[in-house]
Order: sequence, then structure tokens, then C-alpha cells
Amino acid sequence: MDISLQYSHITVNDVDAAISFYRDGLGLKVENDVSSGEHRWVTLGSDIQPGLGIVLSDPHAGRSEADGDAMQELLTKGVLPMTVFSTNDLEGLFEQVRATGAEVLQEPIEQPWGPKDCAFRDPSGNMVRLSQR
Repeated sequence: MDISLQYSHITVNDVDAAISFYRDGLGLKVENDVSSGEHRWVTLGSDIQPGLGIVLSDPHAGRSEADGDAMQELLTKGVLPMTVFSTNDLEGLFEQVRATGAEVLQEPIEQPWGPKDCAFRDPSGNMVRLSQR
């Protein structure tokens, strides 16, 4: 028996703004865009990890109003879990993401525990870290 991660969800306020960050900044490609009423689920992926999708959706997508409101509150506070990506060209990807106008939280530095990494906020305030492979 084997197991692998298929999807990871990132809650965002504005799916289109998030697509620009994750596609244009990080270089992911849009693989699927599904709408249901006023909600959308957009799956992005990378040729480096085929079969793994990052799904963007708004706080109320697929949730009750109360749960969506709770997610919105957490998103607004900026306390949803961070997402960490790795790359073989941290400096290059840092500049590519910075060119999108994303908020830089930390420029590339060598961390005392090992990796060289940097950090941004996506357009919804989610922390995204990039680590050198």
C-alpha cells in the first residue's frame, strides 16, 4: 500500500488575485477551475510534482455560513497555516514573486537550523515561505 498527498487547500479572499500570485509569482499552472454559484475552486500544479494540486477557494466555498465566517475571521487575522514551497533557485524565485508586488516578510537568509529561505504574504494575507532545495 502507498499513500501520497493529492490536494492542499489555501483559503483566499479573491481567487483571481490569488491566481496571479501563485501562477505568475510562483510559476504554478492552472489545472482546473470549477464554479458553483458564486464560489470557485481553482487547482494549480507543477510539472515537478505531477498529481499534487494546490486548491484556491474563498472562505465560504463548500462551508456553512457560520464556518465560512469563522474561516474569514482567521484569514483576516492572518493566522491560517503557512504554505512552504521549495525551489532550486531561491534568489530567482524571490525576485519573480517580489515583481508581483507581494508583501515581502523576509528576504532570503540562511536560517540557523539549516535552510536558506524567505517569506511573503499572498494577496489575502496567507504566509508563503520559499526554501532552497
